[in-house]
Amino acid sequence: MSNTEMLAVLATLAGVLMAISPILQVRRMLRTRSSNDVSLLYLSMLCGGFVAWLAYGWSLGNPAMIISNTASLVFMLFTIGVALTFRRGGAKRAAAGAAAMSAPKPGEAAMSTPKPGDSAPDPGPAGAE
Repeated sequence: MSNTEMLAVLATLAGVLMAISPILQVRRMLRTRSSNDVSLLYLSMLCGGFVAWLAYGWSLGNPAMIISNTASLVFMLFTIGVALTFRRGGAKRAAAGAAAMSAPKPGEAAMSTPKPGDSAPDPGPAGAE
């Protein structure tokens, strides 16, 4: 195998590894049941870049560019799909996710929050310092 072929294989491998990195974001969205902290515009712009690089690689007949950018485009479209699924779920799902994230763990004391109508503790008589 020539040096050029070896570099092509390494570049393809690196491109595919980079392509699967959005899975980390998908994992977070699935864990939190929310995509509120994900920028759909950013992900969409990345998709546009992948399409451009894929077209360029296709015009050159460069398998390394075609494979890595196809993988990147597929994984990014999957990430956008997951994000849109949680956005369509609305505020109920986000609130449920936030409540689940802030729920006390077994063995921990629950933090109480004052309810409307609860009175504040009496500070004592005025001027008694």
